Amino acid sequence: MRKLTYPLLALSALAACRSAQPTVSSPAKPASGSYTAVSNAPRLSVEYPKTRKTDHTDDYHGTPVADPYSWLENLDSPETKAWVEAENKVTFGYLEKIPFRDRIRDRLTKIWNYERFGVPEQEGDYLYFSKNDGLQNQAVLYVQKGIEGQPEVLLDPNKFSADGTTALAGTFFSNDHRYMAYATSSGGSDWNTFKVMDLKTRQPLKDQLNWVKFSGAAWVKDGFYYSSYDAPKKGENGLAGKNEYHKVYFHKLGTAQSSDKLVYEDKAMPLISHHAGVTEDERFLIITRANGTDGTRLSVRDLTDPKQAGKFVNIGSSYEYHTSVVGNVDGKLLVYTDYKAPRYRIVVVDPKKPQEANWKDLVPQSDNTLVEVSHVGGRIVASYLKDASSLVKVYTEKGEFLHDVALPAIGTASGFGGRRADKVVYYAFTSFTYPTTIYRYDLASNTSTVFRAPTVDVKPDDYVTTQVFYASKDGTKIPMFIVHKRGIKLNGQNPTYLYAYGGFNVSVTPAFSVARMLWLENGGILAVANLRGGGEYGEAWHKAGMTPNKQNVFDDFIAAAEYLTVQNYTNPQRLAIAGGSNGGLLVGATMTQRPDIARVAFPAVGVMDMLKFQKFTIGHAWVPEYGSSDNYAQFQNLYKFSPLHNLKAGTDYPATLITTADHDDRVVPAHSFKFAATLQGRNAGPNPQLIRVDVNAGHGAGKSTALQIQEWADIWAFAYQNMGINPYPTGR
Repeated sequence: MRKLTYPLLALSALAACRSAQPTVSSPAKPASGSYTAVSNAPRLSVEYPKTRKTDHTDDYHGTPVADPYSWLENLDSPETKAWVEAENKVTFGYLEKIPFRDRIRDRLTKIWNYERFGVPEQEGDYLYFSKNDGLQNQAVLYVQKGIEGQPEVLLDPNKFSADGTTALAGTFFSNDHRYMAYATSSGGSDWNTFKVMDLKTRQPLKDQLNWVKFSGAAWVKDGFYYSSYDAPKKGENGLAGKNEYHKVYFHKLGTAQSSDKLVYEDKAMPLISHHAGVTEDERFLIITRANGTDGTRLSVRDLTDPKQAGKFVNIGSSYEYHTSVVGNVDGKLLVYTDYKAPRYRIVVVDPKKPQEANWKDLVPQSDNTLVEVSHVGGRIVASYLKDASSLVKVYTEKGEFLHDVALPAIGTASGFGGRRADKVVYYAFTSFTYPTTIYRYDLASNTSTVFRAPTVDVKPDDYVTTQVFYASKDGTKIPMFIVHKRGIKLNGQNPTYLYAYGGFNVSVTPAFSVARMLWLENGGILAVANLRGGGEYGEAWHKAGMTPNKQNVFDDFIAAAEYLTVQNYTNPQRLAIAGGSNGGLLVGATMTQRPDIARVAFPAVGVMDMLKFQKFTIGHAWVPEYGSSDNYAQFQNLYKFSPLHNLKAGTDYPATLITTADHDDRVVPAHSFKFAATLQGRNAGPNPQLIRVDVNAGHGAGKSTALQIQEWADIWAFAYQNMGINPYPTGR
């Protein structure tokens, strides 16, 4: 089966990799010889727009909670749009005064300008892969015949829109290799439009499906299954309204969307999402039913059995566990699950006897966390995490271990997808200073060869990556990667960027970021902490950071910052804390609990109002992770750490640059709007409290190269300015 996409809060560990910055009090001394202090330069003044306050109050189980900026939740109102425009004017006015901002942008533009490749898909005699020449706003989809063929452009998303903000959001090939359904997303929205191309003629068909959301395309003969919610009501743009009643449809080629057949829905459970998949032999239709972002059950139909027409067999008796189908052999399903295996295993399930008692181990649970499985070429390729780095093992279809896949270094390997008849597969390998390289892997000989390798204007060998294990507040050992130039002096003065995520079972593994290379090449330190709530050590590690244990995540992050200071990597005046999405919540909670911990804070697209998040778009899907204010005990827990509700008047907060986008329909920008307005009103210190709102952009996926470069230039400029550092002194 092709991999499915689920409505997780995070884009991915890599996509959410935003930044955070520290607070400005007395400027720190420059690191030895690397920087020029700008502490004597005049502080950049900020005058915030006046934000109207109301007396709006919500009642939560008898507790009144003021929400004076609730009017900012109306994203389409003229007043909200005027507020965004006024805030952006202040923010960009501030950023334009930073003398080295343009120098940073120019350097980012130069090092960003290199070829980047996606993992190819083998479809019959042809390879399909994405490539960005360097500064293209969107990667282009190419096709070539065989390994030696000449690449040709199949789809160029840069031509989808004039400003480069319409992205290719997914490609889905029919099993006979004749057709390709593809999804596009405009302005970063989660809403997709599906179209179909005839790969023989390379011409688009008339088929077009609108208002598709959180869906793939699962092909069967002359059509495919897909999932969506009802289209927004007339006059609504669909960017804030609550998403309910996810349905599965079947679309037959050559017909109008209005005639698509409804295949699956659950009227009794409006918040459950449904994702369709079909085994490669087109025998089994699999509906993965997700209870938010945590826990799944399966409903299976044998499409070759007339007796099952319209009927499904349920696999898994509880939403407490994560279960998905990765393939099938001889009428039996190969299932990936954490049922009685918190670090996951692969089991064989007979759809005729689907009860858990009948499941048989194919690949048992091991000491490492099984994070990805591919059934390809008559093999099972199992990707594990060992202390947050990849370990890949190959098994037969009977579960017999064959060998490990030799990887170039400690880092992250992903891909290995394909079909049962394939002899070779492709995968990507990356690490913090190892640019993402595409490998061709021969299943029979267990050998990897480079398919595409980038040439980047950086010197990876100049840097070193180490992994440390530090103690959190309760004594739990937390892993953290630390990256810096070789020979750096641990004098407590190094500017340091601390990033983490800590939630939704998402593992943050080593990955190359050209944007972060600018920080590293200027002598900065990058620290990436693997907090509880992630998936690095399986479901037990995840649950240790879920409600009611969410405070563990913030304690882990605070302990990471303290470790970096105690071990003399940096000090609070040279520390930036960063995170996006759930990581934006992390930064918001940390800076409200410990405003002294860092000089700069970068909460990106964060969930800041923990009492209302479930009322917008897909927010209800996060209730298993966070809890809900609708429940009294969970309300009490959420109220304790909700960033919006824990900003205190008279506090000196870090210099803060909040980043969001007007088309973010994953974490609606009202979270950031209300947090910014409250922060600006309650901060007592001299540090700037700014919000930067991208226009015609979303949660992060599909963001154009131009927007990414400008955003990162602003992030680094803000960090350096508020740390009292000039990264480009005279003569450098």
